[in-house]
Amino acid sequence: MSTASFSLLLCFLCFFSSLNSQSDELQVLLNVKTAFQKSNTNVFNSWVSSNSICNFAGITCNSGNSVTEIELSYQNLVGVVPLDSICKLPSLEKLSLGFNSLSGSISDDLNKCTNLRYLDLGNNLFSGHFPEFSSLSQLQHLFLNLTGLSGVFPWKSLENITGLVTLSLGDNPFYPTPFPLEIVKLTKLNWLYLSNCSIGLLKNLWQLELYKNSLTGKLPVEIGNLTKLEKFDASMNYLEGGLSELRFLTNLVTLQLFENELSGEIPMEFGQFKKLVNLSLYGNKLTGPLPPQLGSWANFIFIDVSENYLTGPIPPDMCKQGTMEALLMLQNNFTGEIPASYGVERQGSWTVVSGYNRLSGELPGEISGATSLVSIKLNDNQFSGKIPETIGELKHLSSLHLENNMFSGSIPESLGSCDSLSDLNIAHNLLSGEIPSSIGSLPTLNSLNLSENQLSGQIPDTLSSLSLSLLDLTHNRLTGRIPQSLSIEAYNGSFAGNSGLCSQTVSTFQLCKPEAGMSKMSKKEKDHERSLKEESWDVKSFHVLGFGEDEILDSIKEENLIGKGGSGNVYKVALANGKELAVKHILNTDSCGRKKSWSTTPMLARRGGKSKEFDAEVHTLSSTRHVNVVKLYCSITSEDSSLLVYEYMPNEYGYTYKVSEKSDVYSFGVVLMELVSGKRPIEPEFGDNKDIVDWVSSNLKSKERVLSIVDSRIPEFFKEDVVKVLRIAILCTERLPSLRPTMRSVVQMLREAEPCKLAGIVISKDGASKKKEVTDKGKFSPGV
Repeated sequence: MSTASFSLLLCFLCFFSSLNSQSDELQVLLNVKTAFQKSNTNVFNSWVSSNSICNFAGITCNSGNSVTEIELSYQNLVGVVPLDSICKLPSLEKLSLGFNSLSGSISDDLNKCTNLRYLDLGNNLFSGHFPEFSSLSQLQHLFLNLTGLSGVFPWKSLENITGLVTLSLGDNPFYPTPFPLEIVKLTKLNWLYLSNCSIGLLKNLWQLELYKNSLTGKLPVEIGNLTKLEKFDASMNYLEGGLSELRFLTNLVTLQLFENELSGEIPMEFGQFKKLVNLSLYGNKLTGPLPPQLGSWANFIFIDVSENYLTGPIPPDMCKQGTMEALLMLQNNFTGEIPASYGVERQGSWTVVSGYNRLSGELPGEISGATSLVSIKLNDNQFSGKIPETIGELKHLSSLHLENNMFSGSIPESLGSCDSLSDLNIAHNLLSGEIPSSIGSLPTLNSLNLSENQLSGQIPDTLSSLSLSLLDLTHNRLTGRIPQSLSIEAYNGSFAGNSGLCSQTVSTFQLCKPEAGMSKMSKKEKDHERSLKEESWDVKSFHVLGFGEDEILDSIKEENLIGKGGSGNVYKVALANGKELAVKHILNTDSCGRKKSWSTTPMLARRGGKSKEFDAEVHTLSSTRHVNVVKLYCSITSEDSSLLVYEYMPNEYGYTYKVSEKSDVYSFGVVLMELVSGKRPIEPEFGDNKDIVDWVSSNLKSKERVLSIVDSRIPEFFKEDVVKVLRIAILCTERLPSLRPTMRSVVQMLREAEPCKLAGIVISKDGASKKKEVTDKGKFSPGV
């Protein structure tokens, strides 16, 4: 036989083999139709022998016209599943028969479906046990929830199915068994559903992790039998109903149920738990009071019950043991006073946050005893009386928020002793008297808001020494001169609503009367301005210029001053062509490296050099091309001083020298957004005059839109964790700097957002089996 003849014979054999195979698969599908013939459905209308099997409704074929998928869920099917026929389909990878009324048993023929990757038999009316299925080694998704199956589930079969990603066995009356350690070995598993699946009989269970599993329904009654349980985390699910089933779990150390739909009251028994040290219930619909004895026995470290509908007083003993690190009670309806016992001396730094409630009374002076306090946020309550003078003893306090209350009296002079204070907001109260000059001595103060009070007297000159990203003294009764160093564009609007203020440079206020010695100083400064034109200047351009050096030099005068810093002043220059520039005037150093003082001494009598700061800034900016880096047009230098000419950008950090930790946090937030989204800070798709921050903000209206922000190259498994990072980025880019977290808090939040390796149950029985350590999560971040 010739080679050509042999090839032709092979073609005929392959053709007839293909026809035979399709004929076999046709017969299989017709057998399936017969098995379900009593079903009230139209899905089988296309299942006729005259039609190609690949055109049957619910059938998907591969390129060789062999069946790969049967999708018949939600079709009102009745009858027994003919697995003896179905598993003869050689290429079948998906069998979906969920949400029907199928009955009978699941036969051992299931093991012949060796190529199955997806099996859904859930929500049916089966009976009997589920067969051993270890031959389904390719299986990735198994749905058997609410099937009616009983008996002992063949957990051993899972040892051979290491690629399982989804396992849903809940709501079945399976026989009680010890916890199946085979589940812990499924390292690719990211969705596990075992609700109402006899776990309540696992008497030795000490750790149960069910967080972030899309769990619904109520906590099962059987969970109350887990009396040895120490760590329980079912946070970030859709659980509803009450917590009464947990009142018997007296060995609990950590309980985390945050971000669910739980309602009802917190069991009074929680107040008797002697081991409970971490309690996170925020983001639910809980009502009623906190257990009055909460904290009486346990050495609490962390409590967060924010964002609920809790009422009543704050329990007096939550901080009794002196071990509390964070107490968060935001956005509830608590009433009454803060117990004086909360001022007990304690170890380690801690935070108290109880904003947006209805707390009243005075802030107890005993709070000064809590010398390790780092953050107090009691804003938006109904506190009254004086701010205690003893508050100055809180040397570690970095954030104090008392805004939107009814505090009266004067601002304590002792606040100037809170050396770590960076964020002070006591706006919208009834405070009177003068602004303490001691506030100007706070070395790290970044944000100061004293607005909407009844403060009087002059603005202390000491405030001029602060480097503030936010200053708000509006709507008080302040009088006198606005300090010259604060009369700059960076603080425009910071003094409105004080009709008694005056200024030499801010046009919206009345002009101050000259003070003794003032005119002499002005003459000295004007002499210096005139001397600039007499110097010999060298211009070095980095872009095409539409202006000359004279136009720049003519604008270096006091009325154009917009910022001051240690190395010089910054001026706003309006060119004749309408373009606006910013000019930084840097003093050169003398031969000893010291910055020269302003002087009118003839140029030739002085020798010096440009500062290192000037050289570094010119080198960096002249070689950088980035949308977020200000453009350097040119440098204009003389032996006495140097001018850097930038494009003018209204929002004043580089110009005003108000760079601070809060601005660094903003920049870091932008970087996080770039990493999460894969976008640049400026993209055409954002729209005109919009940056990445605007774009992210516009896509927060639904979970789907939030997920659309995430870079498509990031694997699906990590997207939920990446969203956590995105939330941190959003906090970092709050428009109001005082609302941004500290960098320390950002680091803490990033640590807490580390990706989960396995979302499911983690268990060790009496220490015998391998443990998987799970970091306890909680919402401990001031400002979150």
